[in-house]
Amino acid sequence: MSGGAPQVHGGGATAVGGRARNEDAFIAEAPVFVVADGMGGHLAGAEAAAAAMAAFHPLIGAPAVVPADVDRAHLEARRLVARVQAQVGAASGTTLTGAVAVMHDGSPWWMVLNVGDSRTYALDGGVLHQVSVDHSHVQELVDAGRITPEEALVHPDRNLLTRAIGDDIPLMDAWLVPQTPGRRIIVASDGLMKEVEDHEIGELAAMVGEPATAAAALVELAVGRGARDNVTVVVADATSTTTFGADASPWPAWGEVDREDTTPSARRRGRP
Repeated sequence: MSGGAPQVHGGGATAVGGRARNEDAFIAEAPVFVVADGMGGHLAGAEAAAAAMAAFHPLIGAPAVVPADVDRAHLEARRLVARVQAQVGAASGTTLTGAVAVMHDGSPWWMVLNVGDSRTYALDGGVLHQVSVDHSHVQELVDAGRITPEEALVHPDRNLLTRAIGDDIPLMDAWLVPQTPGRRIIVASDGLMKEVEDHEIGELAAMVGEPATAAAALVELAVGRGARDNVTVVVADATSTTTFGADASPWPAWGEVDREDTTPSARRRGRP
């Protein structure tokens, strides 16, 4: 199928892991596949994550979502999380990442969005690529060449975020990712990446056919390794295909963006 409305499906799974409560939340209903990780150590982290998801619920089942709808949902997530903050009288926040199937320039795309350090990946031919760029202190150190990605995994500041839903920066990162045959989207809270390496995520997700089963298998793998944090995974596939030559502007097309444009200072995208 080429050039028609997005045809997508997926599923998700979550586990409390080593935490006292699950502060993650997710949506895995077409065309919305997103994950929120309530900020650990803050009051109402679970409520903040749930509020962010509530902002995206109106898009579920919508036949023709466009990028502007996703951006409005992101801004509504910020408004709802701010209301949670006011209700609890303390700092509260959440990450937000994932993919929404959208129509743009007459063609179906994945619109990947990100705020924080949960991650969205694309799996192509068994090879996993990270689409989102972590909004974290250690990512900035990696970008600056001061530490390696391996050192970032054990750095004492690895849990320090530079962006979140709940801060005063009303921006998100966003990319349009072409829908292509065999491309699988994987969205996860950082509880998965703390226990499972990227190559393992790709290998397991490539072996399991159904998205919901793949998501559950990844969560089970992390829990089996003694997950210290909540673990949430959403997996989505598309049978629709982005029309060759469709124009991604004003949103950059992932895979065609210079990596220098994804540095912490340059990767912030305003609304179209």
